[in-house]
Amino acid sequence: ISVILFLWGFILLWSSALSARADSIFDESARKDDEVFRMAVADLNLNNEILETEKITISVEFVDGNNPFQAVQEACELMNRGILALVSSIGCMSAGSLQTLADAMHIPHLFIQKSPAGSPRSACPPTGRVPGTDDYTLMVRPQVYLNEVIMQVVSEYGWQKFVLFYDSNFDIRGIEDFLDRTSQQGLDVSLQKVEANINMMITSLFRTMRTEELHRYRDTLRRAVLFMSPATAKAFISEVVETNLVAFDCHWILINEEISDYDLQDLVMKSIGRLTVIRQTFPMPPNATQRCVKHNHRINGALCDPKNAKSQQLEITNRYIYDSVLLLANTFHKKLEDRKWHSMASLSCIRKTSKPWQGGKSMLDTVKKFGVSGLTSFLEFTDNGTNPNIFFEILGTNYGEDRGRGVSRLATWDPVHGLNGTLSDRKLENNMRGVVLRVVTVLEEPFVMVSENVLGKPKKYQGFSIDVLDALANYLGFKYEIFVAPDHKYGSLQPDGMWNGLMGELVFKRADVGLSAVTITPEREGAVDFTTRYMDYSVGVLLRKAERTVDMFACLAPFDLSLWACIAGTVLLVGILVYLLNWLNPPRLPMGAVSSTTLYNSMWFVYGSFVQQGGEVPYTTLATRMMMGVWWMFALIVISSYTANLAAFLTITRIENSIQSLQDLSRQTDLPYGTVLDSAVYDQVRSKAMNPFERDPMYSQMWRMINRTGDNNVDESKEGIRKVKYGHFGFVWDAAVLEYVAVNDEDCSFYTVASNAPDRGYGIAMQHGSPYRDELPSSIYHHPPPTGDASCEEGGRSSHHPLLETSFLM
Repeated sequence: ISVILFLWGFILLWSSALSARADSIFDESARKDDEVFRMAVADLNLNNEILETEKITISVEFVDGNNPFQAVQEACELMNRGILALVSSIGCMSAGSLQTLADAMHIPHLFIQKSPAGSPRSACPPTGRVPGTDDYTLMVRPQVYLNEVIMQVVSEYGWQKFVLFYDSNFDIRGIEDFLDRTSQQGLDVSLQKVEANINMMITSLFRTMRTEELHRYRDTLRRAVLFMSPATAKAFISEVVETNLVAFDCHWILINEEISDYDLQDLVMKSIGRLTVIRQTFPMPPNATQRCVKHNHRINGALCDPKNAKSQQLEITNRYIYDSVLLLANTFHKKLEDRKWHSMASLSCIRKTSKPWQGGKSMLDTVKKFGVSGLTSFLEFTDNGTNPNIFFEILGTNYGEDRGRGVSRLATWDPVHGLNGTLSDRKLENNMRGVVLRVVTVLEEPFVMVSENVLGKPKKYQGFSIDVLDALANYLGFKYEIFVAPDHKYGSLQPDGMWNGLMGELVFKRADVGLSAVTITPEREGAVDFTTRYMDYSVGVLLRKAERTVDMFACLAPFDLSLWACIAGTVLLVGILVYLLNWLNPPRLPMGAVSSTTLYNSMWFVYGSFVQQGGEVPYTTLATRMMMGVWWMFALIVISSYTANLAAFLTITRIENSIQSLQDLSRQTDLPYGTVLDSAVYDQVRSKAMNPFERDPMYSQMWRMINRTGDNNVDESKEGIRKVKYGHFGFVWDAAVLEYVAVNDEDCSFYTVASNAPDRGYGIAMQHGSPYRDELPSSIYHHPPPTGDASCEEGGRSSHHPLLETSFLM
């Protein structure tokens, strides 16, 4: 909105009543400036102390504020009638032309800079002036300090990276100094223009960006500075909130001198997260009477009463217009008191012989010499023609998802004292005490299990992840409500770009925290936030042990069948040799004795010696005794070896399993195996099998087997465990979960094989940009493990398990 006011008149007749004439030229849309201007004149005409018997008459003309030629033409026409001073409320484009005209004609020019469409101001470029001439233009509005204010606020908040949005009406040259200073300090600042059609702008983002790019863009929007009009800011914030581009941990700063209380309320209602608003303020006394009565002048109650709707909707230019009229009226009064009045200037801009107004210098000095209290607190000018009085207030909300949060004053700023107050970007005070978290989970032993399910009462949960959650709750002081994901899945990205399962509950903000055997993957990190891993994760396979059978010939197990055949053959051979040696060289028998050396007895004697039972037939020949000595030595060695092997065999039953590693699993094709569809394990195997940057031959073979038939994969982990127990199947899943299942199986029928190199970890998932991410403790060095019963190796369940004794870091 551009406005031009020409205050002129004050025709001096000493012998009679004086009449002051004020002509005004406004932009066609500047109805509020016109209204305030008329109210200022009306208030002054009622004040007999300032103008005494003089009265101000006005006429108003509307012009195009972006047309410098039209502005100068109207000013020249008024100069022909006679003027005392020129008050303009207009943009920089026409202000330079009026400034040149005022300098040439020695007409005091009170310039009130007006920004286009309510956008933040940028300093007007300097106007070329003839050296040695006086500057007759007074800057009613103070110089632009937005760069200094936002730089100090950003520094106080400790921001290192943020986006700077500006609307199409803002002159970006106004923030060149700010951008230079941020660059010198190493801050990462991105610039983005907000187009007039915000909906089309946001739609184009979703149309041109991939899902991963949108997630990264959402992350950059966590910190943003807005240089835009309140109307554009409200529309922009509404659009990004409705399209879920920002989360409630975002912190945005809106800076604009022109932000009313109504605008502030609307902005807070439309935003989520934290909002900081920087605007110009005018210190006023708390008493209503002191606000409306300024020395010898009473201001219209509709403009000075803060409870009045018209006062609350006043724009900054309206305030400066009122005070400018009041200042000129007081200046005229001072000139009358000093008896130093010059006749009004009746000048011609067209004539080459036209001379400047002789009283212009005196009028300018008087305006600079005195100030006035009004709607802008106190209006005065320095020697260089600028208004030094400007104050900013910094207002803000706390982090939160609720609309309509309370606004409080955080600090103030002025050019003399700088920032008065402390700014902190801390998200939560008093840790998290009083916060109730909605926790979504998936039942997965040993991480989350139902310990008690009483009809009509909330379920009670236990497990390693629940222990972690309880430890954090005790440390931070929060409470939680836990529920199971409706589809009992961890969640994956669907073809339509939406997440299901536990992840979907977080993405759609139906839960604050996701907790179970949730692994940290790049895809999930693009949609939600994670804490630091608290335990390592690796892929394993659950297999069924080979079945043990009862064998009546188990006593023969220590030796192979071939060895038993050799022993039997040796007994037969040695028996024959003993018989032949006795037959060729029979022993000498006592008189009357009968020899019993037969083949049958020789065989029986050799067998009895082998089993350490002795024999009945004496062999006294040297050859036979040497033969039997060697045989007894052989029998001693064989019997000792058999006894040792039999003891070991009966003490430890060895069950040979053909699959001892994931490599063994991938190389065989007899045993089918699979995993849970659309799970993290499924995605990991697929990624390492198909991604050229991390391809692994072992995973490629596993991927082919998993997808060989449609029956290999299951919908839930429990279904996969049942298939292993009651069928011919191998279940590929989280190694920690499988190890717990194997150790706690009643029949001890499982064994597990796992990867030796964990490449991922378990974490606590939160909404993207969650305010609780930074509030979780930096470390929990040790958590007491829960106790159990005895292990399969001990004939029952384990009294403890290594998984549950793992120390973890957050």
